[in-house]
Amino acid sequence: MTEVAFHFNVPDRFGYACRLLRKAARSGASVVVTGPAADLAEVDRALWAFDPVEFLPHAMLLPGEAPSSRAHAAPVWLLEDARQDHRNDVLVNLGAEPPEGFDRYARLIEIVSAEGADRASARLRWRHYQARGCAIQQHEVAPL
Repeated sequence: MTEVAFHFNVPDRFGYACRLLRKAARSGASVVVTGPAADLAEVDRALWAFDPVEFLPHAMLLPGEAPSSRAHAAPVWLLEDARQDHRNDVLVNLGAEPPEGFDRYARLIEIVSAEGADRASARLRWRHYQARGCAIQQHEVAPL
């Protein structure tokens, strides 16, 4: 059963995602980030710039694109469709909907800002996961 964690009141979703991705990669986990193409492009840019002395290898794959050998070596993949991935460690969702295929992953992390529309869609996702019997954890992010 997938473990689901909601991280609420995140002031900078992309910066927070970068820190989570770095932590997961350091622990040896493979991670998929899913969401709208524009958000994935923003995470891609943020990963190149968030730490001036450390690079976090990652690959952004287009829908239906087969991963290259270089992409296979990257611990982080940015995908619009989580079902495109063959790994099953951690899924980070930046989208408004529950990602299809989330139940193939050991862990799902939802990053939620304090914005009203983001919180409203998070409540719907919470109910979706709860209805499927997922264990859900809630983390309130303290302001920086």
